[in-house]
Amino acid sequence: MADDLGDEWWEETSGDAAGEEPVEEVKEPEESDDEPKPKKTKKADQPTKKKKKLPKECILSKPEEKEETAKKSRKRKKKTITDVLATSAPKPGTPEDLRRLIEQFYSKTRSVIEMEELKLPDNCFVKENDLSHTLSSYLREICPKWSKISKNHKEKKSVLLLVVCSSAHRTLELIKLINAFKGDTKIMKLFAKHIKIKDQIKFLENYVVHLGVGTPGRIKALIEQDGLGLQSLKYLVLDWNWRDQKLRRMMDIPEVKKETIELLESGLIAACREGSLKIGLF
Repeated sequence: MADDLGDEWWEETSGDAAGEEPVEEVKEPEESDDEPKPKKTKKADQPTKKKKKLPKECILSKPEEKEETAKKSRKRKKKTITDVLATSAPKPGTPEDLRRLIEQFYSKTRSVIEMEELKLPDNCFVKENDLSHTLSSYLREICPKWSKISKNHKEKKSVLLLVVCSSAHRTLELIKLINAFKGDTKIMKLFAKHIKIKDQIKFLENYVVHLGVGTPGRIKALIEQDGLGLQSLKYLVLDWNWRDQKLRRMMDIPEVKKETIELLESGLIAACREGSLKIGLF
């Protein structure tokens, strides 16, 4: 029967045939990307908002003001380097100053028992320089029997007296200042500048040296390489109170301070505690 109806068997009768008016389908508008967006209102059309006043702390300063504040901060930083030392009255070093430095240097890395072994007793110090002495007069005061001691010294690879300072240049200055004290004793320069450590070891092996002047780093290296022994050492003098062009003492220079304290630990503190070595602060 469906075949008799033909291809149009599925169509419904229209409204005209049924006597009814055709009903139009109302399609909802589809959203599309091409739909024009609502226009933005101009700033002139918008209601004006009152600007809030910012507190003075939040207002940015002018470039000129920034430069001035930066210069002031730089000046303050520079002041802490040399000006403080320049305005402070010079004070002679004391045994307590040296003890305090050793304690501060090792307090975070050593146990309580180890710290006790690093303490320097009072009897290991000779009288410190009160800033009225030259090096020769100071050495004569702490070593009144130097001529007798130096004559009896025959041992190689060791010295009777060590003077420790901050630089090679200062070493040469101190050797000139010692001339009034040394007499017939032999003095040796103990620093690294232009002098190989092998040559210094050979010299100490072949000659008797009474007095050595040098930097803590090179003296420590000679002790560690068995080029310089401590068996004859009687006095250790630290060039404590002298100041360089920047008004720094040897213990104000971090590298020199570190090397000096490490030098003290390489057998010198033990010799002080045994009573065979005396320390002087010049």
